[in-house]
Amino acid sequence: MNRAVFFDRDGIINEVVYRENKLCSPRKVIEFKLMSGIEKILNELRKYEFKIIIFTNQPDISRGLMKIEDLEKMHKIIKKVLYPDIILYCPHDDTDNCDCRKPKPGMLIMAANELHINLNKSFVIGDTWKDIEAGRSAGCITILLNAAYNRGVNSDYRVKNLDEAVEIVKLSINNI
Repeated sequence: MNRAVFFDRDGIINEVVYRENKLCSPRKVIEFKLMSGIEKILNELRKYEFKIIIFTNQPDISRGLMKIEDLEKMHKIIKKVLYPDIILYCPHDDTDNCDCRKPKPGMLIMAANELHINLNKSFVIGDTWKDIEAGRSAGCITILLNAAYNRGVNSDYRVKNLDEAVEIVKLSINNI
């Protein structure tokens, strides 16, 4: 069985955008910008033979605010630069009550089945309660990237930056 690190997309892999004074996902390729240093982070984890998986809620698709073609263009950039093993997304809104929308663990379970991943030996790195709850529900070790908007969220670990997250993963390798 493989181990994986599941990365939330918006706020972890790429920068979020401000729209109407709120943090939001980019809707157009022109708004899409990878986080500084993310390539180094993923390459470091690959050295330890972790599968790299990106998972993301993208409800703006079902809301008619974003075209699937724009999402695919953004993911093409991610694939070209970061080489993840897989990118999973949920295009649904909360009212759709699907199994793939975080905080449900559907995307994690789908990836585990497809890539033969042991979820109990895998990590979720995110910046919202939905990321952490999806990871917790799937049995993963959870790492929360600290932000002003997630102060009340509990996770297995809370880090200031992704370098700290990588150190936690590396230190945990022999214990999981």
